[in-house]
Amino acid sequence: MHNTDNNRLYFLDWIRIFAFFVLILYHTGMYYVTWDWHVKSPDAGHAIEPLMILSSPWRLGLLFMISGVASAFMLKKIRVGTLLKQRSWRLLVPLVFGMLVIVPPQSYFEVVEKVAYKGGYGEFMHLYITGYKGFCRGGDCLDMPTWNHLWFVAYLWVYTMLIGGIAWLAGARLQAWSNALGRSLTGWKIIVLPVIGLAIARFALADSFPATHGLFDDWYNHAQYFFLFMLGVMLAMQTGFWANVEKLRWTSLGLWLASWAAIVCYYSIPEAQAASPAVAQWKPVMRMIYCLCQWVPILTVCGFGHRHLAFDSAKRRYLTEAVFPVYILHQTLIVSMAHWFKPLKLAPGLEGMMLIALTFCISFGVFEVVRRVGVLRPLFGLGRRPAALAGGHKGQTSAAVV
Repeated sequence: MHNTDNNRLYFLDWIRIFAFFVLILYHTGMYYVTWDWHVKSPDAGHAIEPLMILSSPWRLGLLFMISGVASAFMLKKIRVGTLLKQRSWRLLVPLVFGMLVIVPPQSYFEVVEKVAYKGGYGEFMHLYITGYKGFCRGGDCLDMPTWNHLWFVAYLWVYTMLIGGIAWLAGARLQAWSNALGRSLTGWKIIVLPVIGLAIARFALADSFPATHGLFDDWYNHAQYFFLFMLGVMLAMQTGFWANVEKLRWTSLGLWLASWAAIVCYYSIPEAQAASPAVAQWKPVMRMIYCLCQWVPILTVCGFGHRHLAFDSAKRRYLTEAVFPVYILHQTLIVSMAHWFKPLKLAPGLEGMMLIALTFCISFGVFEVVRRVGVLRPLFGLGRRPAALAGGHKGQTSAAVV
C-alpha cells in the first residue's frame, strides 16, 4: 500500500474529490431525464439515462465507505467522545445552516414550477419555516423544512454516532474484528461477500422501504449505506485488502461494465412488456446484478486509485478542503440557474454545459470567500482557519469532514 508517514490513504482523498464532483454532473443530468426532480427541463427525455445509471447505483455508497475509513483513522488518533463532538460540530452546523439558507431556493422553485405558486420568496420562507404542508400534487406533498441533497450529511452524522458507540463498547475488539475481516476478504471473496450483504438488504427491504432520504422511514437505504460505512471502518487499516483490490481492478471494471449494460437493457424494456411473466421471472436475477453494480464499481475506482493516486500534493490539500462547501452549494446553484435559464430556450447540450461550468465557478468562488472568513467556515463544514491563510506555514490544512 502506498502510504506516507502518517499512514493516510491519499488515494481515497482523490476518489472522494472525484465522487463529489461527479455529483455536479449527475444533478445537472437530473434536470434532463424523465425521473422526478425539483425542476425539469422541457426537453427532458431518456437520452442520457444510461449514463446516469453508470454512476447512480454506487456513487453514494462509495462516499459512505470512504467516510467510514476516515472515521476509523480518527478513532486511532482521538478519543471517541472527542470524535463525536468534532463530527457533530462539523456536520450538524452546516446541516442546519443548509436547511435554513442553502436549500430553501430549491423548494421555492419546485413549487413555482410544479404547483404554480405565485407568492414571493419572503412569503414562501414563512411557509417553509412554519412547516406548511399544502404544496401538493395529488397525494405527493412537499415536506418543509427539508434537507434535500444534504440528507447525506444527516445520515453521516447518525452513522458516526453509531460507530462511536460501537467503538466505545468494543474497545480493542474492534481492531480484532477488523483483522479477522481483512483475513477473510481475499480473492473472489472481495467481490462476492459484500455483494451478498447488499443483496440481503435489497431482497429483504427494498420493496417495503423505497428510498425517501427521510432518515426515520428509510430502512433499505440505511441497510446498504451503513453496511458500506462499516466496511470502510473495518477495512481502513487492512493494507492487504487495498493491495488485493488493486490486483482485481481490471476484473472489477469488466464486471462493472457488464452489470451496467444488463441494467440498462432491463430498464429499457417497455412498460407493457415489463409486467409479463417472461420478464418478471428475471427480477431476482436483475436484483443480484444491481447489487453487483453497487459494489464492483467501488472496487474498480479504489483499485485504480490505489494504483495511480497514492500521492499527496498541494492540489489534493486544496480540493480536500473545497469539496464539502462545493457539495453544500452545488444543487441549489443548479436548480436556481436551470429555472432562470428556461425563458432563454437554450439548446439542452449548451444549457447543460453552462450549468456545469457556472456551478463549478460560482461554488469555488464562494469557497474562496468562505475559507478566508472565520465566522463562515463552520457554516460550510470547515475547521479552524489554516495558518497558511493567516500568513503561517503553507502546508497546513483542515481535516476532511468525511
